[in-house]
Amino acid sequence: MDVASLLPLTTARLSLRLFTPGDADDLYAYQSLPSVARYLYRPPHTRERSEQVAAERAAQTAWRADGDKLSLAVCRRGESRLLGEVSLGLASARAAQAEIGWTVDPRHQGHGYATEAAAALAGFAFDTLGVHRLYARLDVENTGSVRVCERLGMRREAHLVENDLDGDRWGSEYIYAALAADFRSRPGDCAPRPPDGTGRTR
Repeated sequence: MDVASLLPLTTARLSLRLFTPGDADDLYAYQSLPSVARYLYRPPHTRERSEQVAAERAAQTAWRADGDKLSLAVCRRGESRLLGEVSLGLASARAAQAEIGWTVDPRHQGHGYATEAAAALAGFAFDTLGVHRLYARLDVENTGSVRVCERLGMRREAHLVENDLDGDRWGSEYIYAALAADFRSRPGDCAPRPPDGTGRTR
């Protein structure tokens, strides 16, 4: 499946669209911050790396094989500047398992954007892409993302103790997950809409 024709997704406040090469400056503004890179277990991005990432993400529209990844720019509706991003990675096509992630520019945190965007992407994953189980891996010290998982109704399935090395720091992770049936049973107002805003994307 090529998902380009199904985008953007919209919510009451947000538009989730494909990245463009022109997003490099906005991407660099937050992906270059040590506070953001810390929870992604990698060095802060350089300006050149941000250019590469924006271009790579703009071309990622396939959803069919293990390892396929969809990364969407999160913007306010009617605006083009980035608030952050959400991502979906196809971990197993056969078992319909996908990993969800999100990053919000610290300048725009505290407004519920991560929860709203992640809920929209989760709904799209379950309802349109046929995902059976959606999971998130996050550093146990990333309390903001813990709250997002819990607001989405995801259950904590595991606590991995010192399972990865972030420079000189041993990092521990939580794994949160939800099944399609879990998500559909929850009421919510963050469901994705098609580009004309008339209803849910299907």
